[in-house]
Amino acid sequence: MAEILLAAENLTKAYPSGGKLLVVLDQVSFTVEQGSRMAIIGPSGSGKTTLLGLCAGLDVPTGGTVSLMGFKLNAMDEDDRAYLRNQFTGFVFQNFQLLSTLTALENVMVPLELRGERHVQHRAKELLDRVGLGDRLHHYPTQLSGGEQQRVAIARAFITSPKILFADEPTGNLDEENALQIMDLLFGINGEEKTTLVLVTHNLDLAQKTDRILQMKGGRIVDERRILVS
Repeated sequence: MAEILLAAENLTKAYPSGGKLLVVLDQVSFTVEQGSRMAIIGPSGSGKTTLLGLCAGLDVPTGGTVSLMGFKLNAMDEDDRAYLRNQFTGFVFQNFQLLSTLTALENVMVPLELRGERHVQHRAKELLDRVGLGDRLHHYPTQLSGGEQQRVAIARAFITSPKILFADEPTGNLDEENALQIMDLLFGINGEEKTTLVLVTHNLDLAQKTDRILQMKGGRIVDERRILVS
């Protein structure tokens, strides 16, 4: 039986709004097994990105619990959650989140350098070559197209060989051609590395490349389906 890497139990998130509480997530529960690929879909405002942030320890819930790699995120302070993220997770965001003062190569090296590791340049070059940017190592983000920036972000996400990758609308800012290329790269490297994937997306073609889809509406999971591989 596959190991459970992520478990959400009765997750709730609410914010004060106009003297009332705005409930963004309402009693959400699910588990994610090692090596699986899960997509979270739903309309804007359904709670998808909020849910992803809670699962990754980027925010804390109002109620309920999140366990990541067996650690209860609720019981950890921000420093401990940051350490856990650096050790076990990777991230790909819609808006790339590259450091503008660093080259493509330097951006990819950052996660390992934060661990205190040395001699990481070779691994970074390998990944940039894998995503088709072997000739763009020393370009800054402003010198790269949106598709190229997302390729750098994918290389950065995988450099730590994460146990679990969180991807939030990874093709959301890209045209159709670049979106298709990014989809292929993301799932290709994910498969090679055997990384567990949790993906938030509006793109149904992207969602259907996963093993399982959670559909959200109004802060709740309203449907769940497994993708059958023929």
